[in-house]
Amino acid sequence: MNLQNLNYPLYFKFKISTLSSDFNITDKNGNYVAYVRQKMFKLKEDVIVFNDESKSKELFRIKANQWIDFNASYSITDQESGKSFGNLSRRGMRSLWKSQYDIADENGKTKFQINEDNGWIKVLDGVIGEIPVVGMFTGYFLNPSYTVKDTAGKEYFRLKKMPSLFGRRFQLDRLIDINDEDESLVVLSFLMMVLLEKERG
Repeated sequence: MNLQNLNYPLYFKFKISTLSSDFNITDKNGNYVAYVRQKMFKLKEDVIVFNDESKSKELFRIKANQWIDFNASYSITDQESGKSFGNLSRRGMRSLWKSQYDIADENGKTKFQINEDNGWIKVLDGVIGEIPVVGMFTGYFLNPSYTVKDTAGKEYFRLKKMPSLFGRRFQLDRLIDINDEDESLVVLSFLMMVLLEKERG
């Protein structure tokens, strides 16, 4: 199963009412694309992508391949066919400044990279976030964005955090056309990245 014929931009909206990291994905017309749930109290990340909030059908599973650390990687599997789409891996110590991730296909070949566009936003958020009262509102004016490029440097997607008090809304735009399977791989990688990054910036 692929995430095909999507009407961009897509919107990721976290549910503030739950303890778990659940979020809805809708398209530009407000139609459901998926419902994402991160299992709580797991030593390894375990994320399920459902068809909608009813959770009646599992579409994809994203699991950490090792204990949570700077170099964890996350395998992406189609639940219907059992097919591996590939994996997302975080780039170790380099991620301390600007977040960087590699997206590999099912054979382990790196096809795309996700790069945070401006590392200074994270630094400023950390500093200003410590200021009483003012720090509560950094989500309105310090909003990171992330761009997906292929290994030749061509840009395909951009994800940006939208201004909000709790930093719970993101918008994903497709910049140029991409084949269906690669599109599914990139969108699913962004889902995992948002969960890893949502507490930052």
